[in-house]
Amino acid sequence: MSDEVRNVNEALSKITEYWQPHRLTSVNDYDVKLAKINGEFIWHTHPDTDELFLVVSGRLTIQLRDRDVVLGPNDVFVVPKGVEHCPKSNADVEIIMIEPRGTVNTGDAGGDMTAELRELS
Repeated sequence: MSDEVRNVNEALSKITEYWQPHRLTSVNDYDVKLAKINGEFIWHTHPDTDELFLVVSGRLTIQLRDRDVVLGPNDVFVVPKGVEHCPKSNADVEIIMIEPRGTVNTGDAGGDMTAELRELS
């Protein structure tokens, strides 16, 4: 995978489900993931890792317990490890996330929204 050119917009066009992360590529022990989101996720933390969000299109709000962080296209925000957060949007958003390989999307919360990382076809 590391010796292929991947186009972010082309890859995002293949994703049809919300809240379903897909691996774009990997670098060292990190996955570069793409997802489409709409609505509200669940409150969760990643006790052992930071989580980077980069918005490709749309407007994403990352709710924290003490404030909301609003991101538009090309904005980046890192949720520090152990910080409880809940992403949400009122319309379609396309994002890139960078996390250590094996990071579960629902962190320590688990539940119905836990999704296995998929490979792009």
